[in-house]
Amino acid sequence: MTKRTGVFVCHCGKNIAATVDVKKVAQELAKDDGVVFSEDYVYMCSDPGQGAVIDAIKENDLNGMVISCCSPTLHEKTFRDASELGDLNAFQCEIANIREQCAWVHNDMEVATEKALKITRAAVRRVQRNQALEPIGVPVTRRALVVGGGIAGIQAALDLTDAGLDVVLVEKQATIGGNMLKLSETFPTLDCSQCILSPKMVSVSKNPKIKLMTESEVESISGFVGNFKVKIKKKAQFVDPELCKLCDDCTPVCPVAVPNEYDIGLTNRRAIHIPFAQAIPASFTLDEEACLGLDPVVCGKCEEVCEVGAIDYDKRPTVTEEEVGAIVVATGFDLYGMENLGEYGGGRYTDVLDGLQFERLCSASGATEGHILRPSDHKVPKEVVFIQCSGSRDPENHCAYCSKICCMYTAKHATLYKHHVPDGQAYIFYIDIRSGGKGYEEFVQRSMENDGVIYLRGRVSKVYEKDGKLKVLGVDTLAGRNVEIDADMVVLAQAMQPSTGTAEIAKILKIGRDKDGFLAEAHPKLKPVESVTAGIFLAGTAQGPKDIPETVSQASAAASKVIALLSKDELAHSPMVAKVRDPYCTGCQMCVDACPFEAIDLVDGKARVNEVLCEGCGSCAGVCVRAAIDVKNVTQLQIHEMISAIMAA
Repeated sequence: MTKRTGVFVCHCGKNIAATVDVKKVAQELAKDDGVVFSEDYVYMCSDPGQGAVIDAIKENDLNGMVISCCSPTLHEKTFRDASELGDLNAFQCEIANIREQCAWVHNDMEVATEKALKITRAAVRRVQRNQALEPIGVPVTRRALVVGGGIAGIQAALDLTDAGLDVVLVEKQATIGGNMLKLSETFPTLDCSQCILSPKMVSVSKNPKIKLMTESEVESISGFVGNFKVKIKKKAQFVDPELCKLCDDCTPVCPVAVPNEYDIGLTNRRAIHIPFAQAIPASFTLDEEACLGLDPVVCGKCEEVCEVGAIDYDKRPTVTEEEVGAIVVATGFDLYGMENLGEYGGGRYTDVLDGLQFERLCSASGATEGHILRPSDHKVPKEVVFIQCSGSRDPENHCAYCSKICCMYTAKHATLYKHHVPDGQAYIFYIDIRSGGKGYEEFVQRSMENDGVIYLRGRVSKVYEKDGKLKVLGVDTLAGRNVEIDADMVVLAQAMQPSTGTAEIAKILKIGRDKDGFLAEAHPKLKPVESVTAGIFLAGTAQGPKDIPETVSQASAAASKVIALLSKDELAHSPMVAKVRDPYCTGCQMCVDACPFEAIDLVDGKARVNEVLCEGCGSCAGVCVRAAIDVKNVTQLQIHEMISAIMAA
């Protein structure tokens, strides 16, 4: 029996109506078999528009509905909820995307209208064979995993525990704190970054609801939203933090010196070391890669002098499995490599620094204890050139995107330099100034007016060393002249890029990345902290360049999403999952191998689908040569009829 199907065609203001004759689409669809109602409407997503859907279902006794409008990612739930209010099963409503897939990619109205007709007609054919389905109930594990222990991860973890949830916080470094801990002060208030962050770090270490796992990385994940199983690999812990007394007897006897990551290579550290004074966990750690050898032991001096026996060379890496209901990914950023900026002397000249290195010179806990000195000779630089957009906004050679915070932290750097060296001169080469934030524009103006920072609008073409100076060749486009400065130091405002390992964690968690490598949100406006995988959320600079206030806000937003998700006793999983037709299944296992969610197993020689794990992607149906497996409401028969509708004249 043919369903009584209704069709609404949305104008979407002019988004669709500008290139699609929506009235014609509605009129033509009214002639199709099974379509008993067909109308166009200006804004279907509005309250009156949704009310029209409810009324049409009730007044026309509809048992199928097609809304021809924008992407189902945006409004499928909206119209399925409206259908249910009209006593129509939600899965008897389908979306025909005639905006993104039609109106926005065509200029010719005749062509676009014909395509919109075909797309809508295909959706009608599909809905006429849809089954009435009910969501699958899924139990919930009220525990969360936070990946990354920078300010975003810390904020998310603390917010989650405030809501009564247990949290596993995983950080691959020996301490939490991330890049924020390396900063001297923060703009626009010039607060000490460690003064702001250290109390939060201590709160993490003292919180009984947080299981902190440093020097650890996510190795694999299985399960589904509400019930993830995550394997976490922890490096061998050669120094027991429970026994370590922070006496520092071990570092003087260690013969190995390697560049100190905390000071961005401006100082050295020993193979056994504490990352910095406020490190959490408060313990020394032994760098296995830097050590002379542990298997067999080559040196052993640190163990000899440790009176409390906190050092054990026999420790090995461990893997633990944690069960969590949701995951927040906050893996942070790295700076674009200095070696990529050869034209600016990056990686060649000692006195050409990146932004984080300059932060460490300004910091009282840094390489020069808060005195700004040239790394080459430890003299005070009297002329410093700051180059903005180093590696940013340069699609031909480097990163195409704007890193968003460089204008502000360069203004901060110039201000801090003038505070430390009042008789020095700071120059800033810029393309334009982007100071969008509360108090940001005023901060930039103060750096110009109060601190005498000279802003030069133009790019630098070359930096080279001559007679103990760094020659900076650039242009001032406002004055219309070339500029040459003999600088004592050059600071590059490097582009932000996803941290090392972001691609790997995205692959493990099955979440997307954008064209620049940052983690991709499900929707830039409506779902800015959700990933495309249900139950996995994004926070901080892993998702894109941003400053500290925005990072903290997004971390709290991600935490609130997790809290909302895990506050339910049971989650609803889509019933549009794979179903096996046993008589046709030969147990060939091709569907088992093809399933990216590990949702299919062989039981007694037949494929069996775990409906809770299945995401309805259809990979199994695509490889089954006997058509023994289908996805509910996206069956091969439905697909055949949709294609036939599209190909028909």
